[in-house]
Amino acid sequence: MINADVIVIGAGIVGAACADALSERGLRVAVIEQDIAGGGATAAGMGHLVVMDDNAAELALSAYSLSLWRDLVGDRPQRHEYSGCGTIWVAADEEEMQAALAKAQTLAGHGLLCEVLTPAALYAREPQLRAGLAGGLLVRGDGLVYPPKTTRILLDRAMRRGALTQRATVTAIEDHAVVLADGSRHQAQYIVLAAGARSSALLPELPIQPKKGHLAITDRYPGFVKHQLVELGYIKSAHAASGDSVAFNLQPRPTGQILIGSSRQFDTIDPAVEPAMLQRMLRHATSFTPQLAELNIIRTWTGFRAATPDGLPLIGPTAARRGLWLATGHEGLGITTSLATAQLLAGQIQQENTRIPFAPYLPGRFHA
Repeated sequence: MINADVIVIGAGIVGAACADALSERGLRVAVIEQDIAGGGATAAGMGHLVVMDDNAAELALSAYSLSLWRDLVGDRPQRHEYSGCGTIWVAADEEEMQAALAKAQTLAGHGLLCEVLTPAALYAREPQLRAGLAGGLLVRGDGLVYPPKTTRILLDRAMRRGALTQRATVTAIEDHAVVLADGSRHQAQYIVLAAGARSSALLPELPIQPKKGHLAITDRYPGFVKHQLVELGYIKSAHAASGDSVAFNLQPRPTGQILIGSSRQFDTIDPAVEPAMLQRMLRHATSFTPQLAELNIIRTWTGFRAATPDGLPLIGPTAARRGLWLATGHEGLGITTSLATAQLLAGQIQQENTRIPFAPYLPGRFHA
């Protein structure tokens, strides 16, 4: 029998962050994961730490979380394979350049360091970009990590405070309890569902839809690009509600490899790499960085984002079961917003004042 105040379902980076935050507050925590810790969407994602400003709630959550990331990484970036490379949002034309200027104004209004780039300034920083681009926006505080490493660090920290981890499959959630595949039933005052796209298998009523994504990584080419590069058109595809799409997203990993994204597909739960979608994504990436076509790709894979209808995560209590709390639905921002999610969840459970309002992320917004 699990003896805990809180049972966390899922040991991806969100679940690990919740275990860390709750154990820090003195609660006895048990984490149940059916696979390896950090092995699902956490391992499949790009690991970007990026401020997003599609709406005020997204900006508040991502900016808050990036400040927590900087505190966590501190002066030991290698532990997390962290790079404070910054993001350049690339403007293909004047319309996108206007979007870059608006983005700069929004971010600067929240005290975030950014710099509007003329074409000359853009190419001085990233000469691999194709000719004819309109400019861009450099967001200096953005970065990237290798998420499975941080997941392990957060879990180990929680375990040093007495948290337990168990490899098992949760088959049902009941009031203040979980049922495992072996038929055992375990009670706790709080159940936290942090299982990403798998969450809807346990709670089919959740407003969560899986979004499939493809990624590819090259051999080592240090210095090929220096910043995370994202097209401003990415915003159009990232929160699309239907249809397949690709967007230019390139990362210089600390290993010297280049990580290539991104794609989005609905209405599929097949994890197989689809050559047509992969080719479409790679062709789009080479349209921005032509020399990318000369590099060797050594691995391709897919993952599933847990998407909600409004693009914001579900953080807080749900009426679906007594004692059940949600920390899921982060779509492509799970790594970025994991630490803030954990603080908002733990703050609500302990009835603390939180640094930012938690109301925009409450699950009950879909039942109103």
